[in-house]
Amino acid sequence: MEALTHICRTLPSGATIIVLNTGATITPEAQAMLAALHSRSTGGIRAHLQTLARKGASRFMETYYVGYGHKSIGDLGSATVFIEGVSMLAAKAVQHWPLYNGQESSTRYIDFSQQPMHNPLGSEEAWQIQDRWRSFYQQAQEATRKWVRERFPRRGEEEEKVYEKAVTARTFDILRAFLPAGTTTNLAWHGTLRQFADALLPLRHHPLKEVRDIAAETLEALKEAFPSSFSSTFYEATERFYAAAMEKHHFLHPDRWPEGPSIAHDGLDYALLSAFAPLLTARPPKTELPYGVGLAGSLRIEGLLDFGSWRDLQRHRSLTQAAPLLSPRFGFHPWYLAELPPSLREEAATLIQTQEKALAALRVEPTVAQYYLPMGYRVPIAFRGDLRALVYFIELRATRFVHPTLRTFTRRLARVLTEHLGRQGIPLALHLDSEPDRFDVQRGMQDIFVREAGHHTHRLADESTEGR
Repeated sequence: MEALTHICRTLPSGATIIVLNTGATITPEAQAMLAALHSRSTGGIRAHLQTLARKGASRFMETYYVGYGHKSIGDLGSATVFIEGVSMLAAKAVQHWPLYNGQESSTRYIDFSQQPMHNPLGSEEAWQIQDRWRSFYQQAQEATRKWVRERFPRRGEEEEKVYEKAVTARTFDILRAFLPAGTTTNLAWHGTLRQFADALLPLRHHPLKEVRDIAAETLEALKEAFPSSFSSTFYEATERFYAAAMEKHHFLHPDRWPEGPSIAHDGLDYALLSAFAPLLTARPPKTELPYGVGLAGSLRIEGLLDFGSWRDLQRHRSLTQAAPLLSPRFGFHPWYLAELPPSLREEAATLIQTQEKALAALRVEPTVAQYYLPMGYRVPIAFRGDLRALVYFIELRATRFVHPTLRTFTRRLARVLTEHLGRQGIPLALHLDSEPDRFDVQRGMQDIFVREAGHHTHRLADESTEGR
């Protein structure tokens, strides 16, 4: 392992990008070449391995993947990139891609009180706003843990260690609302060579400079790691197009928005959907609807959700989504304040008012102001999906293990969706958690650990399958 050389880049902010070198004898570029040759002959892979040994993969990839633009060849090789020390906002920008595969450090399981902040303004006044949010997050932890224990006492059959982990997870669920979006995090990104090239193109024109820097340095690192698979040629018309598109249309920031969740647009073909009606009621639990249901069209859903829970919603790549602008416009989600110990609620409300005034005094543009706002603020969300995608989302995010604000939103959506379809004569059976609001200590077992020699365990700072 020590002999492996990974491609590393350091951003102006101090964040790092690492393209992993797996030490593979057959590299991602070579793998792509072999698979491409395999599609053009019936001679078998052994003959292509001999060609690879004789000629190498570089000229092939440079000629056919980059030169001739056979983009599907880039789907045959993959890479893993680690992006470390970037803001929550930047992480969401990288992940705002339908083919993104990866993980992010979890605010539901990790104490973020010592994480550095990305402060694009660079001023002491701006940093103090971030630090006041974080200070409340840190100082409120012990009182909130005690309050959670009082509200949800341990049952006799529940293991104390697991119970305490569940209490801590619930505490982080509550207090993450006060973490500013400028808090830094780490993420891993795995994708095909083609997906990296396609995703980085719009990111190079993102409204946030931090994201543009990440995109530029990631592209350069990938070029060094895979020199024959990433072009150095930029097309001016294409660059202008994405620059204009990202500037005008990337962030959703309306003046008004429905509380929701509501169906803002119905694009379903009910005559076609009626043919699937038996499947919509006969589907057993933990079973997805067939892809063919998508032929019947889709629905657009709108509503308000806190930014912290939108981050979980964003993980559903089968839904087409807008990226919301984080702002104070739609207020702080009331659940977070209600879940605080009574002794902290007034302090939290005062902090929110004070911080909003301090941020307004900076007179910073809205996109940059996001770095100084915490994740408890509600944002406008809009997403579109067919019934397969919507049913999967609802059933996964309506369980007791999901963050309560997202769970509540999702269960309301379940009711809205079934009633809407029912009015059209289309029955829909949803398999929902029968005890969604129960405090379940199984939350304490959803973290990720490595078992080491002597049966000790080491905690991984990794993303839970149920949310960030």
